[in-house]
Amino acid sequence: MIRLYNYYRSGTSHRVRIALHLKDIPYEYVPVNLLEKEHKSAAYLALNPQGLAPAITVDGHTLTQSPAILEWIEESWPEPPLLPTDRFDRARVRAMAALIACDIHPINNLRILNALKSEFGADQSAVLGWIARWINDGFAALETMLNADCQRGDFCFGKAPGLVECNLIPQVYAARRFEVDLTPFPAITAIDAACAALPAFEKAHPANQPDAV
Repeated sequence: MIRLYNYYRSGTSHRVRIALHLKDIPYEYVPVNLLEKEHKSAAYLALNPQGLAPAITVDGHTLTQSPAILEWIEESWPEPPLLPTDRFDRARVRAMAALIACDIHPINNLRILNALKSEFGADQSAVLGWIARWINDGFAALETMLNADCQRGDFCFGKAPGLVECNLIPQVYAARRFEVDLTPFPAITAIDAACAALPAFEKAHPANQPDAV
């Protein structure tokens, strides 16, 4: 049995939950409260020395870092696929996913926001401006990429959700949470709406997790 150590509102945890539900993979949900600093406990650091969520334990192995976990899920359960078969298409999908996972999320996660406040004296207004800046920059580029694909269906690539949606939908959730205006991004919001209608995304949604408050 897979044990998923995660926090309901963590975007990286949300990504992994989406992938597990898209592939209908059973797992045990183990909450790690980031606000209560449970990720800094000795027990959790023994599991994941970086002290970040999520982490997975399975068959005596511990997996960390959501991009690596997503690739492991795809390799272990190839159907339904998160990646297309053509190598150029796979690179394109990975690039869109990395746009979010590498260039938006890391500089907007909790530890960075806390550092902006504690080390650089940023107030809440400045923090929200920081968040909006990087989401807007990334979403503008992604929106352009999506609109350039004349063969795209209701999702980021093709006619089914995959690796990009695993990364995108948690970022859209965060954008709404931090009151970022999404009206300039109709393609992204349409994809979010299409995903919201699917059971896998509903099950993975932060509001539907056992530790949601």
